[in-house]
Amino acid sequence: MRPKKTRWVCCEPGERCFRPRLKPGQPLEGVTLSLDEFEVMRLCYGKGYDQKKIAKQMKIHQSTISRILTCALKKTTDAFINLKAIKIEGGCCQMVKKEER
Repeated sequence: MRPKKTRWVCCEPGERCFRPRLKPGQPLEGVTLSLDEFEVMRLCYGKGYDQKKIAKQMKIHQSTISRILTCALKKTTDAFINLKAIKIEGGCCQMVKKEER
């Protein structure tokens, strides 16, 4: 398999974890969003950017943005429907300051 190209992100989520309220003692499963998945969702749905603009900003191909977005939506949908926690971490990303874009 081909190695992943570095994705350039400017929004570091910090230690973000979203958890559903469950009854005490109920087991909690989770899904993990990578930093690039979080960044693509933030830019697409939070900022309203189209995939072409996101691809240029993150320095990857537009079809890669589409795949990342599809994967991120599947994970978040699974978490909402099945009451799972969402943790944001990892990925092959390079942090960049807003001024550098």
